[in-house]
Amino acid sequence: MRAARSRQEYSRRETTIMALKVKGLRWWMIGLLTLGTVMNYLARSSLAVAAPTVMKDLHITTQQYGWITGAFLVLYPIGAPLTGYLMDRIGLRLGFLLCGVMWSVVCMLHGLADGWIGLFVLRGLLGLAEASFIPAGMRAAAFWFPSKERALAAGIFNIGTSVGAILAPPLIAWSIMRYNWETAFVIAGGLGLVWGVLWYLFYRHPTDHPALTTAESEYINEGHAVDLAADARKPNPLSILRQRNFWGIALPRFFADPVWGTIVFWMPLYLNQARGFDLKTIAATAWLPFVAADIGCLMGGTISVWLNKHFKITIFNGKRVVFTVGAIIMTAMCGVGFVADPMMAIFLLCLGGFAHQTLSISVISMSADLFPRNEVATVTGMAGLSAGIGNLLFTLVIGTFVTAVGYAPFFVALGLGDLIGAVILWSVVKPGITGTATPSPGRRVDVGRTANA
Repeated sequence: MRAARSRQEYSRRETTIMALKVKGLRWWMIGLLTLGTVMNYLARSSLAVAAPTVMKDLHITTQQYGWITGAFLVLYPIGAPLTGYLMDRIGLRLGFLLCGVMWSVVCMLHGLADGWIGLFVLRGLLGLAEASFIPAGMRAAAFWFPSKERALAAGIFNIGTSVGAILAPPLIAWSIMRYNWETAFVIAGGLGLVWGVLWYLFYRHPTDHPALTTAESEYINEGHAVDLAADARKPNPLSILRQRNFWGIALPRFFADPVWGTIVFWMPLYLNQARGFDLKTIAATAWLPFVAADIGCLMGGTISVWLNKHFKITIFNGKRVVFTVGAIIMTAMCGVGFVADPMMAIFLLCLGGFAHQTLSISVISMSADLFPRNEVATVTGMAGLSAGIGNLLFTLVIGTFVTAVGYAPFFVALGLGDLIGAVILWSVVKPGITGTATPSPGRRVDVGRTANA
């Protein structure tokens, strides 16, 4: 009886707190998800920063490190569609919480590894759980934001990737120097568990959130395009695979994502092996490309709206323009391995980070433009599978050949890959072809859910 009363009292307090109406609540919700993305990338980036110390302590070779990072990238693409489908089925609140707890605990367990095989297994499990953040973000954006703000929302939650990667070098380096590398992973994972509590307490679907004002609900409702309405049918992965629009956004991600994987997983090791940076110098410089990437997140989410407002270019075509410009800027990364000045190499890596996030936000947010809202997380996750395969193949090639040929050829490949993606995006995607669950013309769109929050 006492336990029951305690639960009732807790429920009343929670309802009272959340019953307060909050203006602009959609931005608070995407901010809460962004904080989860920060924790995601803090855990993900921890090994890259600790790599020189861990490799020396556990006698891990560069090729073995390639397999360790490859394990993450094997299960990451598998995890993307699985977690996306999970959240479309059981809801974002519970689905993303389960994924967040999993990646936090697995990160903490890194501190128990005693060799490269243990890290290989743990990195694979980490990839399985961490693949959830992009499907989660796009599902939140699809339900909480009108179409004209969706790319900006995607840019905001993707800022968390850069912030997490920025925080990792100083936090992990400090933890290693103050304690040891094992403790560094425990700290990074523990912060993720704290976020999980906040997420479960405060996130709700728009139809369930008592703090959502009537005016904001109507604004979100009116801003949804008719052909994006959700219905009662469950996402059908096989049907999605048969659509050209899916491949039109999945293949550009195949060519784009190895850039981000290289910056996250290999840049600290590159700076150590090719540029002679020690741990302190890596901590002082490795965060700079991620600051540039933050700027790219916001640019990718706003330029298409600006083009629509001033030049009457459709939002979708504006995103294609942004992707193409980003691909052109990305060619600067071809010079990273050839410039003599280490600071110029850092500058070119910054351009790469900026360009990647600019174009990445554009293509990721297209899933909500081309498919019904109840399919968005599934489609985003399946496109993430394509991106993850590209990442996996690229990191395995680096791990195998970098000792023999150096890093320069790989930066050239990264600089040119997005040009292929731009061609695919313009030639394959047909915005007029809608997803499998598209309602008939004239059907009223609302912010309501059809399955779960």
